[in-house]
Amino acid sequence: MIRDTTDDLDDRGDKDGRGGKNRGAPRRKVCRFCAEPTTAIDYKSPQLLRAFITDRGKIVPRRISGTCAKHQRAISTSVRRARMLALMPFTVTGD
Repeated sequence: MIRDTTDDLDDRGDKDGRGGKNRGAPRRKVCRFCAEPTTAIDYKSPQLLRAFITDRGKIVPRRISGTCAKHQRAISTSVRRARMLALMPFTVTGD
């Protein structure tokens, strides 16, 4: 008996259901502060801290930013301090 292999394919034409090319595991993000120890996390540098804030004003989580737990805690503390001293906004103002 000959088996028809077209039944195994989903609507996108592949067997795994993800569509497109079969990609491997995503690249591991590297903590930029561990990679370059000269970069200091400081509440007085809002330009550095803005990279870890969303456009809505929230602190970006570790899984998105790629920072290690130690430096993520330092970033969170620095952002909170900068907000209290009005160096950074708590929320986005406007429309």
